Amino acid sequence: MVLESTIIVDARDHLYGRLASVVAKELLAGQKVVVVRCDELVISGSLVRNRTKWAQFRKKHMNTNPRKGPFHFKAPAKMFWRTVRGMVNHMSDRGAAAIARLSTFEGIPHPYDKQQRKVVTAALRVTRLKPNRNFTVIGDLASSVGWKHKDLLASLEAKRKVKSAAFYAKKQAKALLKDKATKAADLTKVNAVLSVSGY
Repeated sequence: MVLESTIIVDARDHLYGRLASVVAKELLAGQKVVVVRCDELVISGSLVRNRTKWAQFRKKHMNTNPRKGPFHFKAPAKMFWRTVRGMVNHMSDRGAAAIARLSTFEGIPHPYDKQQRKVVTAALRVTRLKPNRNFTVIGDLASSVGWKHKDLLASLEAKRKVKSAAFYAKKQAKALLKDKATKAADLTKVNAVLSVSGY
């Protein structure tokens, strides 16, 4: 594996646990990873089932002083971060360094909206979950258990998508002009010189 400076993963429609395991492995190998759109991760099972499981998890706390933990994050990005933390042995120096290399976000904030994003095909819902199975979007689950920023995020993402569409249209027009110019240009002399040089 060749390490890149930072890998940006678009988590939309990925299975929660499968993506977490792949990200954890990359972090332990020394790779910096940024996961965006954590609110659009999915988990198998219906919303009712997952709310029941969350309620059981929510009841787990220190008996004498609940303020000492365990802490139950409600934001999707923090939920995912906590899951990855459990996969890297964060109590060791190696694990602590690994989890420090991870950043998670709801939506796609600046500057990641202008950078190339990747998917993890081994964790995509369409490749891993049967079409007739129920699944829950983490953003919906988080919103139903107390996360308050779903509407705000939706408005911010709508603005980002308008800008993104305009940028893409401009990029396509520029590529079309370049293609036309390349076809119209007479490059016989240039190609002759390049072929002599071995190109």
